[in-house]
Amino acid sequence: MEYRSNQQAELELRGVAEAQGGYFTSREAATAGYGYSHLTYHVGTGRFERVAHGTYRLSSVPVSPHDDLIRLSLWSRDSQDRPQAVASHVSALTVHGLTLLLPETTHLTVPAGFRKKPPTGCVLHRDELARADVEPREGFSVTTPLRALVDVALSLDVPQDELARAVNSALERGLVTRTALLKALQRVGVPTALLRRLRIARRTTR
Repeated sequence: MEYRSNQQAELELRGVAEAQGGYFTSREAATAGYGYSHLTYHVGTGRFERVAHGTYRLSSVPVSPHDDLIRLSLWSRDSQDRPQAVASHVSALTVHGLTLLLPETTHLTVPAGFRKKPPTGCVLHRDELARADVEPREGFSVTTPLRALVDVALSLDVPQDELARAVNSALERGLVTRTALLKALQRVGVPTALLRRLRIARRTTR
């Protein structure tokens, strides 16, 4: 591959990296105009950091608060360099600021056919997410507040009192509506007793 001008290659790669918390893949670097020898050179100078096989980081970009989720998104990429993992369940609640819990494990939802072994401290949930259930963030994707609340209600990843606080926070902030949440929870079979405890079904159970 012919190497482009330093300025042109740098601008293109920086644009990619800044949208991903500073990270880029060797494929993305090649598209920008960097060959393997150029990557090796810049790693040697400290401008690039090699963080995993085929994955690098631009040292000058500040570390994102969601650095762990960005790295997991990169790890999940398929052969076409497309991310497969979406932050979900209690991890999604954390991203949306709906819980103060600091879970020891990261929860990701991946397609049913995903075959990579999860890293230590990572839990995979297999499901085919609809586009409406996913929000793009800088360098990773996360399930919507509505989908995250439904997933946690089904899996009981958090205590019910904490789930109730998350529901209340989402309603107060206008991230979900009571009607939409009630319908979504009923559709997946969440017990009425839990709906009452969450004070979602109160008006419909009198």
